[in-house]
Amino acid sequence: MANNKDFGLNDIVEMKKQHPCGENRWKIIRMGMDIRIKCQGCEHSVLIPRREFVKKVKRIIEKHEE
Repeated sequence: MANNKDFGLNDIVEMKKQHPCGENRWKIIRMGMDIRIKCQGCEHSVLIPRREFVKKVKRIIEKHEE
């Protein structure tokens, strides 16, 4: 399992709870003090404080290739 602090922009992550649409693949689309993630099922985006994101992320599914 990847270290939760290794996430970066455009990575696909899995959260501990799935989105109400049934999908649990999220793309990181903005990073800073807050992290914006976009559901890969319904394209809904959510802004989460970094501290909360680190607690709620389960694993990195796909690393973005530079």
